[in-house]
Amino acid sequence: MIRVGRAIIGPLGESLGGPYFHGETIMTADLDRNEIGRGKYDFDVVGHYRRPDIFRLTVNEEPSSPVVHEKTEPV
Repeated sequence: MIRVGRAIIGPLGESLGGPYFHGETIMTADLDRNEIGRGKYDFDVVGHYRRPDIFRLTVNEEPSSPVVHEKTEPV
């Protein structure tokens, strides 16, 4: 149904190992620790993404149907 694999992705989004799709495996990769700080510039979770005036996550916990049929008015 779904092809599931394994991979190692670095802090800047590059592939460091894999993908591997065949059974169990142990994967290792070398990591430049200086890239961890540079990777935070791509997704700054304590910077502007944390500002609720420009970024907000809303969760609707009410039960709902997974399919909604909407009627549209002809133009």
